[in-house]
Amino acid sequence: MPELARRMLSAATAAVAALAVTVVPAQPAAAAPPVFQHPGVLVSKPQLDFVRGKVNEGAQPWRGAFDRLLASPYASLSRTPKPRAVVECGPYSKPNNGCTDEREDAIAAYTLSLAWYVTEDAKYANKAISIMDAWSAVIRDHTNSNAPLQTAWSASSWTRAAEIIRHTAPGWQAGGVTRFATMLRTVYLPEVANGRPGTNGNWELTMMEAAVGIAVFLEDRGAYDRAIGIFRTRVPAYIYLTSDGALPKTPPGSGIDTRQEIINYWHGQSTFVDGLSQETCRDFTHTGYGLASIANIAETARHQGQDLYPEISDRLRHALGLHSRYQLGEAAPSWLCGGSVKRGLGPVLEVGFNALANRLGIPMDNTRRLVERQRPEGSNNLFLAWQTLTHAGNPH
Repeated sequence: MPELARRMLSAATAAVAALAVTVVPAQPAAAAPPVFQHPGVLVSKPQLDFVRGKVNEGAQPWRGAFDRLLASPYASLSRTPKPRAVVECGPYSKPNNGCTDEREDAIAAYTLSLAWYVTEDAKYANKAISIMDAWSAVIRDHTNSNAPLQTAWSASSWTRAAEIIRHTAPGWQAGGVTRFATMLRTVYLPEVANGRPGTNGNWELTMMEAAVGIAVFLEDRGAYDRAIGIFRTRVPAYIYLTSDGALPKTPPGSGIDTRQEIINYWHGQSTFVDGLSQETCRDFTHTGYGLASIANIAETARHQGQDLYPEISDRLRHALGLHSRYQLGEAAPSWLCGGSVKRGLGPVLEVGFNALANRLGIPMDNTRRLVERQRPEGSNNLFLAWQTLTHAGNPH
C-alpha cells in the first residue's frame, strides 16, 4: 500500500475510533414459535388463572386492583363505542379526530376482557366483543403526524383484549373474528411494522409492541420475526450501559452518526451512566412508555417460548432503578439533565419489576419502593392498564 494511502487510512480509522459510535446490527436473529400460544399477548392463561384466584380470595393487591378496574369507566356495560373510518392525530393529538375515542375504546375492550376472565360473567365478554366489532366494521386508516404512534397505542390494547376473548370466551362470531383480523392486518400492521428509527425511542418500542401483538393474534411468523428483530436493536439504542463504550449505541437506519448528533438525540445529555434512557432528559413520562413496552414485548415473547430477558435484563433493571430513584424524590445531580429532571413515571413498572425482581430474583430496592407506593396501577389512558392486577407477584 502506498505510504500516503496508508496514512490516510490510519487517520480515518483513528477518527472513527475517537467518535466511539456503536451502531447496532440491523437485524439480529429472531425466532417465531412453530406454534403460537393463546391467549399470549402480555398475559397468558396461567397468569390469568393466578389473577382470578387471588381476586376471589380477596388477596391484596389484586383485589384492590380489580375493584379499581370495575369502578373505572372502561368497565362500563353502557359504554357506546365511537368508531371512525379515519382517525386523524397530529402532534400531541392536535387535531384529535377520534384519537382519544379509539385509544379508550381499545382500553375498554381490554378492561372488559379482564373483567370477563375474573368474574366469568359473559356480559363483560359480550361488551368487549361489541366494541371490537364496532371498530372493525368502520376503521380504515390513521392519518397526520402521530398516526404511527396512535396506531401502536390502540393496537397494543386491541390485541390484548382480542386474545383473551377469542381464546377463552364464548360469543365472538367467526365473521367478527375474521373482520377484526383483517382490520389488524390491513389498517394497523402496515403503520407499525417498519418502525421509526429516527424518532424518540418510545415510538418505535410501542410500535413493536403493537406489531408483536398483531403477529401473535394473526399467527404471522414473518411479522413476529420482523418486530422482534427491530426490538432487539432498539433496546440497546434506548438504554445505555457502560459496556457500550463512551457513547450510546444508535438505532439502525436513524442517520444519527456523530457524537454531537447523539447528544442532541439524547436531549442534550453528554454524561452517560448505566440505565440512562434516550428520553431521560426529555421527561420521565415518555421514558416510562418506552420502558413499559420493552417489558411488555419481552413478556409476550416469553409466552411464545422465546426468552428475551437474558439479553435485556441488565439494561432494564438499571433503567427502572435509576428512574425510580429520582421519581422517589432524590435530587438530580448537575451532570444529569442539567440538574433538573421532569418526573412523571406512570403505571409502567409492574411487568418489568415482576419479571426481574420476582421471577429472576434481581435485587431492585428503589424500584420495589416505587412500585409499592404506586399500587394499584390503573391506566395511562394511552395503552397501559391494570398491570398491578395482571403482573404483581405473578409467578407464571
